[in-house]
Amino acid sequence: MFYDYDDFPEIPEAEERPRDHKIDEAKQYLLKEVFGNHSEEVFYGRQIEVMVERTFFHWITNAALAELVAEGKIQTKKLPVRAGLEARFYWSKGVRYWKREANKIVTLIRRYSVEEVSRAIGDHGELMFDAALPRFGFMPVAWNTQEYKGRKWTTTGHNLDRVFERDEVGYGAEIKNTLDYIEREELESKIGMCKELGIRPLFILRFAPKNYIDMIIKAGGYAMIFEWQLYPPGFAGLAKELKETLRLKVDTPRRISDGTIQKFLLWHRKQMKGG
Repeated sequence: MFYDYDDFPEIPEAEERPRDHKIDEAKQYLLKEVFGNHSEEVFYGRQIEVMVERTFFHWITNAALAELVAEGKIQTKKLPVRAGLEARFYWSKGVRYWKREANKIVTLIRRYSVEEVSRAIGDHGELMFDAALPRFGFMPVAWNTQEYKGRKWTTTGHNLDRVFERDEVGYGAEIKNTLDYIEREELESKIGMCKELGIRPLFILRFAPKNYIDMIIKAGGYAMIFEWQLYPPGFAGLAKELKETLRLKVDTPRRISDGTIQKFLLWHRKQMKGG
């Protein structure tokens, strides 16, 4: 699924964030729509971020949750998931058996956060777009590369996932099939890499804040937002459980929607005409 750039509200730069009035709006929304309508449930942080991300960006949701905790309106606790990984849980004050419910969620998080599953999801996202883009003439010419047509990126150790070409235009592609945002440092590095290699940046992301999308646009690139994390067919049962139990945006489509790539093709053609 693709959303036009204007669908995403602006948020301040990370290093310049004053207290945003949207935090107050988010607090009221969370109290009513999350903790009010689901007063007997326990949630973890990433789950809430994803549930409300079409209305509030992740950092606003996190700030709102922190203030609600400080005001004593909701409860919170960190629990270990496995070695080196913790999850923060939130619940309404009236929930009696919060730990029992949280432990059920821990079991699910443990299942989808293991390296084998994470790697399979990342690889699957790349394969899905490897299949989708050539249907519309965008052909892969390089994989996991720092080089293109005699130019080489040496500033950081980052690679581009792919380089696609159409009409003699190269696109340096980064494909992120993750629930969280791409790291800002990586975003900036990949934009710099594309500039150095003389190609346009193409960021294929599950979700991104408006200021990230603006950075990509200003660099002459395109942000393709597909919103639902893509799970391989072999994990269909897990995806179904995560979607139904935790309301996470995960799915197992057989192919990327033609409309998603068609919008990119229209944009590409417009750029070719100098639009």
